[in-house]
Amino acid sequence: MKLSKALGDAAREARQKASLTQADVAERIGVATEVYGRLERGLLMPSVPTLRRICLALHLSADALLALSSPQPPVWEEPPPPAEQEQPAMRRLLRNVRKLNSTQIRALSLVASTLRREGED
Repeated sequence: MKLSKALGDAAREARQKASLTQADVAERIGVATEVYGRLERGLLMPSVPTLRRICLALHLSADALLALSSPQPPVWEEPPPPAEQEQPAMRRLLRNVRKLNSTQIRALSLVASTLRREGED
């Protein structure tokens, strides 16, 4: 789950518990109702000042809104990189790719796509 979606879900839940409408919260934080609706749907990330105003309007800490107060990792937290990236061959490949120009990278991408498709057959 993306951070914007998790934040929107938490804001919606807090707003509903407080028996407020989206229009109520939007007015309190100084944005249009449509903008606040997009925030709740996870389509828009608020700026830090707006995030602070949301917390104040919903009587919610930023930790709670961002799901940081739980001992569990946040649902939006990206998983650690796959183990393949730790392998020496992967590190060498990445080192070489970083030295390529954009034309060479496009060519390499085509080769990789072809190899991947052939591996699926």
